[in-house]
Amino acid sequence: MPVSVQSDDMDRAWVDAARARANLVPAQAARTVEPSAVPLMNIANILTVLRILIVPLFLLALFAAGGHDTGWRLGATVLFGAAAITDRIDGQLARKYGLVTDFGKLADPIADKALIGAALIGLSALGDLAWWITLVICAREVGVTLLRLVVVRRGVIPAGRGGKVKTLVQSLAIGVLLLPLSGAFATAGIWLMYVAVVLTVVTGLDYVVQAARLWSGPVKRS
Repeated sequence: MPVSVQSDDMDRAWVDAARARANLVPAQAARTVEPSAVPLMNIANILTVLRILIVPLFLLALFAAGGHDTGWRLGATVLFGAAAITDRIDGQLARKYGLVTDFGKLADPIADKALIGAALIGLSALGDLAWWITLVICAREVGVTLLRLVVVRRGVIPAGRGGKVKTLVQSLAIGVLLLPLSGAFATAGIWLMYVAVVLTVVTGLDYVVQAARLWSGPVKRS
């Protein structure tokens, strides 16, 4: 099932938007992107909005008929996969065709985190995933985003390969747990989620270290 691997990239895009509003983006970068020349209603932004609209539909399907009906769980899995596909496609389209807008920079990470967060909270509410796992992952995502914003005047924390692998494993684990599986398959989903938690904590600590280094360094000026 296609999955998103852009969660940390979207955090970086969110911070870039904050830097632009603070007039901290270098002049060369400002000349490269002209938001006024890009229509707000472009295909990339439409896909982002579509992903946001899928989230409540996904939750309705996940909790329908008590949350453990085979048909509804398959439907929820399909909606999750469809949303993940839009996350992959809209970023590629925005970069390839120069469709980057301030709206997209802000809405895309919101849509991405809303989807992952809704899936984790929904699975925990249904008893299919321990609440401590959901809390650890959600706290890490919110914490990293706040760290990026706090140190934005001193630099941008780049998205590392570990963060992308973390998001990939998270999405795979969620996909397996959403499916109406039992036995070894369900166990495999749980173990995938354990791996995702380890990657979540390790990459989160790495961001803390990078943020501390940036914070102790000089403030970057345009």
